[in-house]
Amino acid sequence: MKIGEKIRRMRMRLGLTQEELANRCELSKGFISQLERDLTSPSIATLIDILESLGTDLKTFFNDTDQEKIVFSKDDFFEKHSEGTSIVWLVPNSQKNAMEPILYTLQPGAESEEDNPHEGEEFGYVLSGRITLVLGDNAYKCGKGESFYFKPTMPHFIRNHGKQKAELLWVSNPPSF
Repeated sequence: MKIGEKIRRMRMRLGLTQEELANRCELSKGFISQLERDLTSPSIATLIDILESLGTDLKTFFNDTDQEKIVFSKDDFFEKHSEGTSIVWLVPNSQKNAMEPILYTLQPGAESEEDNPHEGEEFGYVLSGRITLVLGDNAYKCGKGESFYFKPTMPHFIRNHGKQKAELLWVSNPPSF
Protein backbone atom coordinates (compact mmCIF):
# COMPACT_ATOMS: atom_id res chain seq x y z
CA MET A 1 0.00 0.00 0.00
CA LYS A 2 1.29 3.45 -0.88
CA ILE A 3 0.41 5.43 2.23
CA GLY A 4 1.20 8.82 0.70
CA GLU A 5 -0.89 8.22 -2.38
CA LYS A 6 -3.86 7.14 -0.26
CA ILE A 7 -3.50 10.22 1.99
CA ARG A 8 -3.37 12.44 -1.11
CA ARG A 9 -6.59 10.90 -2.49
CA MET A 10 -8.33 11.39 0.85
CA ARG A 11 -7.13 15.00 1.13
CA MET A 12 -8.30 15.82 -2.38
CA ARG A 13 -11.66 14.12 -1.80
CA LEU A 14 -12.17 16.51 1.12
CA GLY A 15 -11.14 19.49 -1.00
CA LEU A 16 -8.15 20.37 1.19
CA THR A 17 -4.88 21.82 -0.04
CA GLN A 18 -1.59 20.43 1.24
CA GLU A 19 -1.15 23.61 3.24
CA GLU A 20 -4.60 23.28 4.87
CA LEU A 21 -3.88 19.69 5.87
CA ALA A 22 -0.42 20.66 7.15
CA ASN A 23 -1.91 23.47 9.28
CA ARG A 24 -4.52 21.13 10.79
CA CYS A 25 -1.73 18.71 11.82
CA GLU A 26 0.87 21.34 12.79
CA LEU A 27 3.19 20.07 10.06
CA SER A 28 4.91 21.77 7.15
CA LYS A 29 3.46 21.84 3.65
CA GLY A 30 6.79 20.39 2.45
CA PHE A 31 6.40 17.38 4.75
CA ILE A 32 2.87 16.70 3.43
CA SER A 33 4.17 17.04 -0.14
CA GLN A 34 6.99 14.55 0.48
CA LEU A 35 4.64 12.20 2.33
CA GLU A 36 2.11 12.20 -0.54
CA ARG A 37 4.90 11.33 -2.99
CA ASP A 38 6.06 8.53 -0.68
CA LEU A 39 9.44 10.21 -0.24
CA THR A 40 9.16 10.12 3.55
CA SER A 41 7.25 8.14 6.15
CA PRO A 42 5.43 9.61 9.14
CA SER A 43 5.77 8.40 12.70
CA ILE A 44 2.74 6.56 14.06
CA ALA A 45 1.77 9.61 16.13
CA THR A 46 2.02 11.90 13.07
CA LEU A 47 0.05 9.44 10.93
CA ILE A 48 -2.69 9.32 13.58
CA ASP A 49 -2.86 13.15 13.58
CA ILE A 50 -3.06 13.26 9.77
CA LEU A 51 -5.75 10.59 9.63
CA GLU A 52 -7.83 12.30 12.35
CA SER A 53 -7.61 15.51 10.30
CA LEU A 54 -8.91 13.54 7.33
CA GLY A 55 -11.78 12.10 9.36
CA THR A 56 -10.57 8.52 9.70
CA ASP A 57 -8.44 6.30 11.94
CA LEU A 58 -5.64 3.75 11.60
CA LYS A 59 -7.92 0.70 11.48
CA THR A 60 -10.07 2.12 8.70
CA PHE A 61 -7.09 3.48 6.79
CA PHE A 62 -5.26 0.16 6.78
CA ASN A 63 -8.33 -1.98 6.13
CA ASP A 64 -6.92 -4.10 3.35
CA THR A 65 -10.11 -4.89 1.47
CA ASP A 66 -9.53 -4.41 -2.22
CA GLN A 67 -11.33 -1.51 -3.76
CA GLU A 68 -14.24 -2.73 -5.84
CA LYS A 69 -13.43 -2.76 -9.54
CA ILE A 70 -15.91 -0.68 -11.53
CA VAL A 71 -14.68 -0.69 -15.14
CA PHE A 72 -13.79 -3.85 -17.06
CA SER A 73 -11.95 -4.25 -20.37
CA LYS A 74 -11.56 -7.11 -22.83
CA ASP A 75 -8.58 -8.32 -20.80
CA ASP A 76 -10.98 -9.03 -17.91
CA PHE A 77 -13.56 -10.93 -19.98
CA PHE A 78 -13.85 -14.71 -20.02
CA GLU A 79 -15.05 -16.53 -23.16
CA LYS A 80 -16.54 -19.95 -23.75
CA HIS A 81 -17.11 -21.32 -27.24
CA SER A 82 -19.18 -24.32 -28.18
CA GLU A 83 -20.84 -25.51 -31.36
CA GLY A 84 -22.32 -22.41 -33.00
CA THR A 85 -22.36 -20.30 -29.85
CA SER A 86 -20.05 -18.17 -27.76
CA ILE A 87 -20.57 -16.61 -24.36
CA VAL A 88 -18.46 -13.71 -23.10
CA TRP A 89 -18.74 -12.95 -19.39
CA LEU A 90 -18.48 -9.16 -19.24
CA VAL A 91 -17.89 -8.93 -15.48
CA PRO A 92 -15.33 -11.37 -14.02
CA ASN A 93 -16.60 -13.60 -11.21
CA SER A 94 -20.10 -12.20 -11.62
CA GLN A 95 -21.56 -15.43 -10.25
CA LYS A 96 -20.97 -13.87 -6.80
CA ASN A 97 -22.99 -10.76 -7.75
CA ALA A 98 -26.74 -10.26 -7.92
CA MET A 99 -26.74 -10.21 -11.73
CA GLU A 100 -24.61 -11.67 -14.49
CA PRO A 101 -24.24 -9.79 -17.79
CA ILE A 102 -23.00 -11.75 -20.79
CA LEU A 103 -22.55 -11.20 -24.50
CA TYR A 104 -24.15 -14.16 -26.27
CA THR A 105 -23.39 -14.89 -29.93
CA LEU A 106 -25.28 -17.53 -31.93
CA GLN A 107 -24.47 -18.56 -35.48
CA PRO A 108 -27.43 -19.17 -37.85
CA GLY A 109 -29.45 -22.17 -36.66
CA ALA A 110 -27.62 -22.40 -33.29
CA GLU A 111 -29.40 -22.68 -29.95
CA SER A 112 -28.42 -22.00 -26.37
CA GLU A 113 -28.64 -24.82 -23.86
CA GLU A 114 -32.06 -25.12 -22.27
CA ASP A 115 -32.17 -23.59 -18.80
CA ASN A 116 -34.50 -25.04 -16.18
CA PRO A 117 -36.92 -22.91 -14.17
CA HIS A 118 -35.30 -20.92 -11.39
CA GLU A 119 -35.88 -17.92 -9.17
CA GLY A 120 -34.98 -14.49 -10.49
CA GLU A 121 -35.32 -12.42 -13.66
CA GLU A 122 -33.75 -12.41 -17.11
CA PHE A 123 -33.25 -9.56 -19.55
CA GLY A 124 -31.85 -9.48 -23.05
CA TYR A 125 -31.18 -6.86 -25.71
CA VAL A 126 -30.53 -7.96 -29.30
CA LEU A 127 -27.51 -6.14 -30.73
CA SER A 128 -27.63 -7.78 -34.17
CA GLY A 129 -29.54 -10.49 -36.01
CA ARG A 130 -32.78 -12.17 -34.96
CA ILE A 131 -33.50 -14.70 -32.24
CA THR A 132 -36.40 -16.73 -30.99
CA LEU A 133 -36.87 -16.85 -27.22
CA VAL A 134 -38.56 -20.09 -26.21
CA LEU A 135 -40.34 -20.07 -22.83
CA GLY A 136 -42.01 -23.39 -22.16
CA ASP A 137 -44.44 -23.93 -25.07
CA ASN A 138 -44.33 -20.30 -26.24
CA ALA A 139 -41.90 -18.76 -28.75
CA TYR A 140 -41.18 -15.03 -29.10
CA LYS A 141 -39.27 -13.48 -32.00
CA CYS A 142 -36.91 -10.65 -31.15
CA GLY A 143 -34.74 -8.66 -33.58
CA LYS A 144 -32.00 -6.06 -33.55
CA GLY A 145 -32.84 -3.17 -31.21
CA GLU A 146 -35.51 -5.15 -29.34
CA SER A 147 -35.34 -6.51 -25.82
CA PHE A 148 -36.97 -9.17 -23.69
CA TYR A 149 -37.61 -9.54 -19.99
CA PHE A 150 -39.12 -12.49 -18.14
CA LYS A 151 -39.24 -14.42 -14.90
CA PRO A 152 -37.71 -17.84 -15.61
CA THR A 153 -40.53 -19.95 -14.20
CA MET A 154 -40.39 -22.50 -17.05
CA PRO A 155 -37.69 -24.11 -19.20
CA HIS A 156 -36.22 -21.56 -21.62
CA PHE A 157 -33.61 -21.13 -24.36
CA ILE A 158 -32.85 -18.96 -27.36
CA ARG A 159 -32.40 -19.91 -31.00
CA ASN A 160 -30.99 -17.98 -33.93
CA HIS A 161 -33.66 -18.39 -36.59
CA GLY A 162 -32.03 -15.88 -38.97
CA LYS A 163 -29.47 -16.18 -41.76
CA GLN A 164 -26.78 -14.13 -40.03
CA LYS A 165 -25.16 -14.39 -36.62
CA ALA A 166 -27.12 -12.95 -33.72
CA GLU A 167 -25.56 -11.10 -30.79
CA LEU A 168 -27.31 -10.13 -27.63
CA LEU A 169 -26.58 -8.72 -24.24
CA TRP A 170 -28.16 -11.04 -21.68
CA VAL A 171 -28.43 -10.25 -17.96
CA SER A 172 -29.52 -12.92 -15.54
CA ASN A 173 -30.48 -12.49 -11.88
CA PRO A 174 -29.32 -14.51 -10.06
CA PRO A 175 -26.33 -15.56 -12.17
CA SER A 176 -27.06 -18.74 -14.07
CA PHE A 177 -24.62 -19.04 -16.99
